[in-house]
Amino acid sequence: MAKWGEGDPRWIVEERADATNVNNWHWTERDATNWSSDKLKSLLLGLSVEDEEGTCEVTEVSKLDGEASINNRKGKLIFFYEWNLKATWTGKSKTGVKCKGSIEVPNLSDENDMEDLDISVVLNKDEPDTPLVNLMKTKGAEKIREALGSYVEFLKSEFTQGMILPTANGVAKPQSASQSKAKLDKTQVSSGSSTAAPVNTGVKIPTCKFTIKDTFLTSPAELYRVFLNQEMVQAFTRSPATVEGERGGRFRLLEGNVFGEFTELVPDEKIVMKWRFNNWPCEHYATITLMFLDRSSETELKVECRGVPNSEEEQTKGGWKRYYFEAIKQTFGYGARLF
Repeated sequence: MAKWGEGDPRWIVEERADATNVNNWHWTERDATNWSSDKLKSLLLGLSVEDEEGTCEVTEVSKLDGEASINNRKGKLIFFYEWNLKATWTGKSKTGVKCKGSIEVPNLSDENDMEDLDISVVLNKDEPDTPLVNLMKTKGAEKIREALGSYVEFLKSEFTQGMILPTANGVAKPQSASQSKAKLDKTQVSSGSSTAAPVNTGVKIPTCKFTIKDTFLTSPAELYRVFLNQEMVQAFTRSPATVEGERGGRFRLLEGNVFGEFTELVPDEKIVMKWRFNNWPCEHYATITLMFLDRSSETELKVECRGVPNSEEEQTKGGWKRYYFEAIKQTFGYGARLF
C-alpha cells in the first residue's frame, strides 16, 4: 500500500478543502435540459426575415420535447442533446395582409450536423396562399438553422463553465495540442478548444456593485411603464423584445443579449430584476434595482447594480447608459425641454 500522499496524484484530495473531483478524473454529469429550453426560446423568439413581399417573425415556441446533458470524463466533455421543437411564425405583407404558420424541427441532435436538420415550414390550413411562405422556407429556415447552431455553440462554451475543475495545485489542467484543435461542431470536444469560452475554474466569481443615475423629463409613472410595456421596450431598443410586465415575468431584449426576470414591482416607484448579459458565466445574474424618484418637473432614475462580474463593470455601466438611458430619451423625448 502506498504511503499517504505518495499514491496516484489523481486521487490525492487533501490539497483541496472540498475534495471535489481533483484533476477532473471522476465522471461528472450536468443536466442542461432547463438551460437548453430557455436558451432555445431566447434564440428563436423574435427571429425575423424580410424581403420585397413583407416580413415574417417567429412569435411562439409551442413545443420543446427533449433533453440535454454534458459529461466530464478525464477532463474531456461529452455532449448529449436531442430535441423536437415546434414554433409559430406570423407574416405581414407590404399591403398589410397577415398570415400565420408553423415550424417543426424533429431532429436537433448531437448525432446530426446542422446541415442535416429537417426544418419544416408550413402555412396554416385556414390561411390564404401567400409568397411569404417561400420567404420563411428559404431565408427563415436558414436563420433558424443558424440560431440552432448558436445554441449548440453556447451549450459547448457558456454552459460548460465550471465543469473542468482546478487540479490539486489549483490550476486547470492544460489540454494537449490535439485536444485544443478539436472542432466545436463535434460531439466530443476538449475544454481547451480554441473556439470555446474561457473555462471557469470553480472559484467564486468576483463581483461588484455600483449605482448610476440620470434624470428624465417625464413622470415616475410614465418612466416606470417604459420598462414593463413590451411595445415601448421594442421602441427604444429598436428590435423585437419579449417583456412580461409582472412579478415573476421574464424579459428578453436586444436580440437576446439581455434577459432576466422581474422579482419585485412597486407601481411607479421601484422595479427589482434578475438581469444578465448573454456572455456572462452560465446562470449568473446581477440584481438590478430601479428607483423612480419624483423631482417635480422630472424624474430621477437611480439604478443600483449588485453582483455584476468585476470584468463586466464598465461594459454594464456603458450598456445601461447607451441602450437604456440615451435610447429612452431619444425615443420618447424625455431628454429635452419643450418651450
